[in-house]
Amino acid sequence: MSQFIIYAYLFDGEGGASVLDEKALSAWTPEQGVLWVHLDYSHPETRPWLQQFSQRSDSALDDISVSALLAEDTRPRAAAHNGGLLMALRGVNMNPNADPEDMVSIRLFADQHHIISSRKRKLLSVDDIISRFGKREGPCNSAEFVALLCDRLVSRMSGPIDEAEDQVDLLEESLLSTARVKLRSQLSDLRRQAIALRRYLAPQREALNWILSERVAWFEAEDRARVREAGDRLAQYIETLDSVRERAAVTQEELINQISEESNARMYILSIVSAVFLPLGFATGLLGINVGGIPGADNDQAFMIFIAMLVGLAALMLVYFRYKRWL
Repeated sequence: MSQFIIYAYLFDGEGGASVLDEKALSAWTPEQGVLWVHLDYSHPETRPWLQQFSQRSDSALDDISVSALLAEDTRPRAAAHNGGLLMALRGVNMNPNADPEDMVSIRLFADQHHIISSRKRKLLSVDDIISRFGKREGPCNSAEFVALLCDRLVSRMSGPIDEAEDQVDLLEESLLSTARVKLRSQLSDLRRQAIALRRYLAPQREALNWILSERVAWFEAEDRARVREAGDRLAQYIETLDSVRERAAVTQEELINQISEESNARMYILSIVSAVFLPLGFATGLLGINVGGIPGADNDQAFMIFIAMLVGLAALMLVYFRYKRWL
């Protein structure tokens, strides 16, 4: 099998599927069953193969569909086209050493007879469908495939979203115990992750709602119900992300308020100290000038008297601050 063809399956209509080689794939006809071809759109040979496949008389694929399957960057969407569904969906990136918010895209064109999908990075939701074929629990037709793919994409989102919710709970509890710099960084990362996830989940919900509203002839009521269930769960996840983002923002504001209050308290103490020592510094500076006629210059007790006067002046100022309730 060519490197750009990741999977090629022929549905048996009973939950199973058989793997096709290139020869069997070239000889496929709709009478044999539903065909699913999964491609790597970044491979240079993918476009020529899609263009050749679109020229078959039994294929509903056209130039618009080929361009959509090869698009480098897409937002989640769904549209009816040439008797089929043209979709671009996103799944959480569960690959090793990857950030969940760096979502993986999958594009597909599906009609009653065949499904053509493409991706660049591995998507575990597709692997879930492959594993179901071995248990003979996979989709039997194109509509079931689309419904199952939507369901698996949404189900895979639960882990990172639940983890984000648990993390914001932990950060709220550790507001007084965790190092401030570390806590601010964690809150910023959490808000960034929630915003990045919601950026794609909101249009994906609209795409699922569009599937429900559009009357596609080969989509059964059971398949619509499954897509509706996936859409409802996706709406709950979006609400959870909104809650995580708002709670993280409130926690971050509380953290900033605490830091501001502590800074103000320190500045207040420094202001009181400055107010007390300002007249004392003025008096000592005035008596320290090197000119004649300084009072007490010839008196042995002048220094102690001056110290007593400074202490008395400081005490009077503290009493005044206390009276004014500044202390």
